[in-house]
Amino acid sequence: MFIDEMKQAASDYGISLSNQQLQQFNRYYELLVEWNEKMNLTAITEAHEVAVKHMIDSLTAYDEKLFQGSVSVIDVGTGAGFPGLPLKIFCPEIRLTLMDSLNKRIHFLQTVVDELGLTGVECVHARAEEGARNKAYREQFDLAVSRAVARLPVLCEYCLPFVKRGGHFLALKGMQYQAENEEAAKAIKVMGGSQTGIRSVKLPGLDDVRAVITITKGMPTPKTYPRKAGTPAKNPL
Repeated sequence: MFIDEMKQAASDYGISLSNQQLQQFNRYYELLVEWNEKMNLTAITEAHEVAVKHMIDSLTAYDEKLFQGSVSVIDVGTGAGFPGLPLKIFCPEIRLTLMDSLNKRIHFLQTVVDELGLTGVECVHARAEEGARNKAYREQFDLAVSRAVARLPVLCEYCLPFVKRGGHFLALKGMQYQAENEEAAKAIKVMGGSQTGIRSVKLPGLDDVRAVITITKGMPTPKTYPRKAGTPAKNPL
């Protein structure tokens, strides 16, 4: 059963989940598998793999110092809700915005939010480049998170415009993280990022290399960024 896999994976990673949280993760898994038959949400559906490679992987973004109280968090290009929804289940007090460019996925996410009884979650249908030009979202968040969306130079242009000065952008990255971090030096600076920290993470039972890159926003992002939709990916800084 998924609930047992999730409990074991959390324990192996060194975190404990309440019964309510386990039930929420379980329902999330059920909805993910059910909706995945109608639309492409994930290539991974086996219970153990979802527990480790989606749920726990998302929770690697958690940093006790940053996730204090009702911090505002935006998950840019959230897809099936990773890492935003697992973080919300784990830290119910955060105020979460899930942003994705595909309306069908937003419909799925809203269903998950409703079924799990989550409050303080907004699901927004927008491309990152357009969302970051909306005053309601630009430089409004304490934290931006993103996983498996683009290489770091592109991701910085998508995500840092959402972060308020003094806030942080957390990028969940795989084995190329050091090369990506070096590639992104210019983009980080242009977007107003200041210091960068790298924390390597290990998922239970997996030998692959992963890290969370934390970029602190020191200055406002210049008004010319992000560039219009499609440009950051075609022509990275």
